[in-house]
Order: sequence, then C-alpha cells, then structure tokens
Amino acid sequence: MPELGKQNVEQDLSVQENCTSFVVDYEKQIFDLRQLLEISKSLNSTLDYTILIDSILFICMAQMKVIKAGIFTKKGFDSTEFVLQRNFKGFDIDISKDYAIPEQHPLIKLFSEKYGCYTLRDIHAAIGPLDGIEHIEAMEPSLLVPLKTKGQINGVIILGERIDETDFDPYEREHLLNIATLAAISINNAFLFEMTTTDMMTKLKMKHYFFTVIQERYGNIDMPQKSFNIIMLDIDFFKRFNDTYGHACGDMVLVSVAKTISEHVRNTDIAARYGGEEFVVLIAEDGPEIAVKIAERIRKAIEEKETEYDGQKLKVTVSCGVASYNKLIDSQPKSVVDRADRALYISKQQGRNRVTFLEQ
Repeated sequence: MPELGKQNVEQDLSVQENCTSFVVDYEKQIFDLRQLLEISKSLNSTLDYTILIDSILFICMAQMKVIKAGIFTKKGFDSTEFVLQRNFKGFDIDISKDYAIPEQHPLIKLFSEKYGCYTLRDIHAAIGPLDGIEHIEAMEPSLLVPLKTKGQINGVIILGERIDETDFDPYEREHLLNIATLAAISINNAFLFEMTTTDMMTKLKMKHYFFTVIQERYGNIDMPQKSFNIIMLDIDFFKRFNDTYGHACGDMVLVSVAKTISEHVRNTDIAARYGGEEFVVLIAEDGPEIAVKIAERIRKAIEEKETEYDGQKLKVTVSCGVASYNKLIDSQPKSVVDRADRALYISKQQGRNRVTFLEQ
C-alpha cells in the first residue's frame, strides 16, 4: 500500500475510534442521567426516615460498587452533631458506642467551604488528623461524601472499599455528588415532615397524623393481616402534679411517660399524644392479646420507673384501655378508638393503674 494511502487509512481509523469513544461516553452520560432520574423518584417516594436512609445506602452501594456504606445525619433540626444511623451496611463496629461528628468539627467546616468527595488522604492534607472523631478513621472509609442542601451540611455518607478495589475517578465522584444532592433534599423533606407531625414536647406523633395513618390502615382492612389494635393511656391524677409542683413538673412527667411509651412499642407501631395527659398507640397487624401485653408492659414500666422532681420522688402511674378492630361492629376506625377510650374509662373507674380490654 502506498505510504499516503496508509496514512489516510490510519487517520480514518483514528477518527472512527475517537467517534466511537465519544458515542460510548455520551451513552454512559445519558444512562447515568436516567439513573439519577430513577434515583430521584425512588428517594421522593417516601418520607419514612428509616426507609429513606436504607434507600440512600443501597443506591450508593449499587452505583459505586462498594461493600460498606453508612450515613451520619442529625437527629433533629436542633441537634448539634451528626450521628451514624444504625442501619449502616457492612461496617464491623461496636454499636454500643456513639459514632458522631460534632457540627463545629473542622471536617464539617471543610465540607461546607469546599464541597466535594474526600478520601482520608484528602482530609488529612486539608485539615490534618481527625482529632475527636478517630472512629471515622477506624471505619477505614474509601470516600466521604457530604450531603448539602440550602447551603447547609445535613449529613455525611461514608463508603467502604470497592468490590474491585479501584479508586474513584473524577466522573464517578461527580456522579456521587449528584446522588448526594438528591439524598440531602430528601432527608431535609423527611425532617420537615417529621416536624409537622411530631409533638415537640413529647417527641411522639401528633393526633392528626395518628388518624391519617389509622385511616390508611383501615382502608385495607379487608385483608385479614391488616387488623389493628388501639391502646389508650391516661396519666393517673395528673392534675395533682401541676397543682402541687407547678406546670414544669407536669411537663417533666409528660416527657417521662412519653419516653417510656416510645421504648416499649415496636417500629411497626405508632405512638401519639392524643391530648393533654392522654396518649394513644396503634398496634399494627396483631391480635388483641399482643396489644394487651404491650399495654401491660408500658403500664408496669411507668409504675416501676423512678421519677423525681426538685428532690421529690413522684408516684406516676397510667390507666390503659385496649380495643381491637372487629369487622362485625366497627364501621370506621374511630369506633375502635372510641371503644379503647371506654375501656380506659373502665380502668379509671376500677381503681386506675390497670389495663382493660373491651371487646365490644
């Protein structure tokens, strides 16, 4: 082949290879954009915080091909530290210890001022040793990714080693930051939802949220496994605490009782402040015997709990009423709540500090 013809062929092949490379790159970018759209849909499909965190972690693991992932977020808008969520994946750590990053730590300041993905080497070069949060280094992360929305850091994703043990290239880091932005917005939305549905004093759900959920559960009541139970609780002689020690004491008793209720219900249950010193718990998809046992555990725990105010030991007890959905007599969910309320009244009439189940 003449030399000129050979050069032309080589140039044509080079152009063809470059075109093919561009096509592959663009196809990958289009694919990744479609992935981001699906990720956005997935993250915005729920306001349940636990489900949301799980989704974020599984998405990061799948997209970046890592075998470990965790996320640090605040417990609330007034929190001053980022705490490792307990549904982390793959990390071998002591769950009895608190893994947290103070809001004022130089690491958070770095993330805020120079937003990007960071390896431990990047962090050491920027701010030096991670004093006070050595547990981060002990987790041996391959990458830390800040979550930022409205100019504020609201979380940190921590990723473990990759399956193929390769480093993250610039394109992958940019893609990960896009995912982190979507995650940050979703977490912020979940926090806002939590604020509008949570009683700020007791940290239990509000009454309106409780009835929204019970209505949704009742909508599927034709399915046998969708039965539900209601526990109504009322603090015995609550007015005495206010009259004797003041409203600050009454508030303290409310918070203490609410905390005990929260500690004795399951993730599938919903505890709410019904009004004043009255509380309500939705026990999902179980028979009445389970609801009665849970009510009795709560009653006993409150009775045995040492409650003290201004050096004075307080005797705090609750009366409980339990009712279970009965398709023969319950035409609407509120009727189950009303029956539980009647059962509570019976507990009060029979001496208080007891659990009463009312079948009909």
